Amino acid sequence: MNQGFSALPPLNALKVFEAVTRHLNFRLAAEELGVTQGAVAQQIRGLEASLELKLFDRLPRTLALTSAGAGYAVSIRQAFELIDEATRTLRPEPNRLTLSVTPTFASRWMLPRLPDFTAAWPDIDLRVLASERLVQFHHEGVDLAVRYGRPPFGAGLDARMLFSQTVLAVVSPTLLAELGDPAEINHCLRYALLHDGHHLWPAFLSFIFPHESLHHQHHLRFNQTALALEAAIGGQGIALTSPHFVQNDVASGRLVVAFGTQMTIDAGWYLVWPKRPREPATVQAVRDWLLTQVHG
Repeated sequence: MNQGFSALPPLNALKVFEAVTRHLNFRLAAEELGVTQGAVAQQIRGLEASLELKLFDRLPRTLALTSAGAGYAVSIRQAFELIDEATRTLRPEPNRLTLSVTPTFASRWMLPRLPDFTAAWPDIDLRVLASERLVQFHHEGVDLAVRYGRPPFGAGLDARMLFSQTVLAVVSPTLLAELGDPAEINHCLRYALLHDGHHLWPAFLSFIFPHESLHHQHHLRFNQTALALEAAIGGQGIALTSPHFVQNDVASGRLVVAFGTQMTIDAGWYLVWPKRPREPATVQAVRDWLLTQVHG
């Protein structure tokens, strides 16, 4: 006679276990699940007791999965993903899509194109999340992401390049007229260098002036390219960026190219998405639309 799943631990304990494996911290797992830290610790102790196995090593400031715990975590996560996939299939939401992009990509590339997107796909309810980190697709409900870097981006993920990274320097025409052509070293030293999170100025200066050792004194530092570009538009200095992020600014005259050459980087902007047995039509549609925007 079929005994069902009598050997299964309580599903709530497995849900707590899965959350703890991602955070390796009882407090953070508790915050995600909306319960107390003590309740999380109690569920993990109970699970370990029922399995008669130690799943975590308790370290001073964190947790570490034991070898048994690590293997169990992979299987449990796959099981929850299967349940989630089955539930989504049962209750499909074909016209909803969540796209995760970096803040700079969102403001400098995506937003100007949203009117074209809504015209092409009026039935898709698009949600854009701006985040620097590569999200957990399954747990955060993200269908598609755009990220800067080099593949692979993680196990179980597919990636396709949107565009490779080339770097150019831009400056406001007013500041250029005031301080002179930065391609001349003496003029270049007058400008403030506007840094972003990619820290490309040392490599770029070596690329532009390969036989010189510049000791630049003027620096402004931002954690996002979009902020450095706003500072450049405001006449604060020279910023580095992908040409894809300043097309409108250069066309309108808000910015001009500071040097007549671009530096190529061994990285790019990639579309990233989880591999699925059946890909939702909306994911395919949005991915194809994004690629068409770049490649025509």
